[in-house]
Amino acid sequence: RNRTGPLPRRIASHKIPVNRISRSAIRVVESLRKANYETYLVGGCVRDLLLGLVPKDFDVATSATPEEVKKVFPRARIIGRRFRIVHVRVGREIIEVSTFRKQIGPNDASNYNEHEARDGVIVRDNVYGNIDEDAFRRDFTVNALYYDPANNTVLDFVKGMQDLGSRTLRLIGNPKVRYQEDPVRILRAIRLTAKLDFTLEKNTETAIAPAGESLNVVPSARLFDELNKLFMSGKAERAFELLQKFNLLEILFPLSSKTTDLVTAALHSTDQRIAQEKPVTPGFIIAALLWNHYQSQYNALPTIGNPQEKQFDAARAVIREQQQTIAIPKRHAFFVRDVWHLQSRLERRNPRSIRPVLEHRRFRAAYDFLLLRARNAEVEPGLAQWWTEIQTLNPTEQQEQISALSPQKKKRRRRPKRENA
Repeated sequence: RNRTGPLPRRIASHKIPVNRISRSAIRVVESLRKANYETYLVGGCVRDLLLGLVPKDFDVATSATPEEVKKVFPRARIIGRRFRIVHVRVGREIIEVSTFRKQIGPNDASNYNEHEARDGVIVRDNVYGNIDEDAFRRDFTVNALYYDPANNTVLDFVKGMQDLGSRTLRLIGNPKVRYQEDPVRILRAIRLTAKLDFTLEKNTETAIAPAGESLNVVPSARLFDELNKLFMSGKAERAFELLQKFNLLEILFPLSSKTTDLVTAALHSTDQRIAQEKPVTPGFIIAALLWNHYQSQYNALPTIGNPQEKQFDAARAVIREQQQTIAIPKRHAFFVRDVWHLQSRLERRNPRSIRPVLEHRRFRAAYDFLLLRARNAEVEPGLAQWWTEIQTLNPTEQQEQISALSPQKKKRRRRPKRENA
């Protein structure tokens, strides 16, 4: 096979713990190689293994086209339109297999313009190439490392091992051009810097702020996917600081003009829960980010009318406005709305609604949100303490606590009966 670039540096003296490599991924590599296709583990899984981390998933890169991969694995699924890849299920694992691709350039195809959107963002990326071209097409040097399980070596075309050693995140190629090709790389740069505790290479960093406005042309659903990864990485607080540093917050969340203590607390709480392996949702952070705007919308509505309807109207208006930038899936939008709506019910402590509130499926999230508000002096600490205590009581004790909230009714004195004259 003719190479188009420099020979890779083959590194055998690495510290990849073989016992941490997915057997399913190895099986996929071996099966494709048996069918005479050049195949390697690639990307984040190789990076994380070299850093001593446990990869979340394993990706495979191969010279086989998606259709050829499917012939080797008949039950596999070809997915994607902009970027066609193959999902190969092995037991309970899904291994993502992508074909070697090359960077699109004016001299690569007569229909070059078809590969660019009107704003200069590449919308098609299915021009196949070889491993050399694939390495230089990837985003960051530390994500362009290939692992060969047959001889236990790492292939490095772009000095990714060097950057890994210095914990530096560096874009491959001209950062200004690479961000223009795909503005989502801005968010990936921030996420990986925060997640891995890396330092942004100078040119990679200085090109972020000027390219920020290009995020406006990214489909809102794709932005949500990237922000979901960013907020659920376990380093949301640090990633958020970087969003602010590069003036990206006002682009992504125009309704949140300034950061509040509540937002910081929500980010910190989410990171703690991930560290403790507790369930998390991006809806909790979104609820905190948009909370002030929701309150403003509610207060701007007419004072007459059903308060509950006003709450739902305000929530719908805020979420609809935010979705113009970032698509919030329905399940997360309903989560945000319920957490907001339950705050007033938690504050009122109406004796008749205590049990329904405790049994509400969003109670725990709303209660956690109330705790954050109490810590930030938005509500009385005693209110949060009351809801904390009532959850620990048995049904009889709960009823006594609820009854104590009811105002004591004065007994009506009966008038004496008048006797008939």
